Amino acid sequence: MSKVFASLGMSLDGFIAGPGSAPGNPLGDGGTRIHEWVLGVESWRERQSIGGGQTNQDDDIVQGNFARAGAYIMGRHMFAEGEVGWPDPPPFRAPVFVLTHTPREAWVRQGGTTFTFVTDGIDSALTQAREAAGGKDVQVSGGAETVRQFIEVGLLDELQIHLAPLVLGAGIRLFDGVSPALGLEPAQVVASPRVTHLTYLLTAP
Repeated sequence: MSKVFASLGMSLDGFIAGPGSAPGNPLGDGGTRIHEWVLGVESWRERQSIGGGQTNQDDDIVQGNFARAGAYIMGRHMFAEGEVGWPDPPPFRAPVFVLTHTPREAWVRQGGTTFTFVTDGIDSALTQAREAAGGKDVQVSGGAETVRQFIEVGLLDELQIHLAPLVLGAGIRLFDGVSPALGLEPAQVVASPRVTHLTYLLTAP
């Protein structure tokens, strides 16, 4: 069966976003610093409809994740932040399922991305995403609360942390409230000058 994975940037003090995140302030105050490493890699720039970029070990990670993800799941807050800033086509180029309490018609964009709004929980979102992914993996894109929900019920198979060498000081922590019984099996470490990519296989708490 295909895997369910998350891939998140994180500061050394454990934050994946800064305080005050909102549609006009995506990733919160200072949060974009966590992702500075990705701005220059070719695969990310191509998905933003920008030319150029570097091909290196960071690019390999980004390219691999885009290649393996056949569908995405995200929370309503992350969608609201991205809706105002993503280009058309958005970077996903695959179906995206948005967890929300507010019904909304599907939002069709270019490049194969359709945002479908799921109001009946993560099990329904995952069932729809697996079907849409056509045998490829499903990526849980965020935010923190959404990833935590998948961790708490044992539905997340793999967690990638892209550890940036900076201290953010405040914001949103991924692991707040997660059971200390959670099993994390190290699977891969890839180091580069601007970020360390850590991959863990998860066992349910």
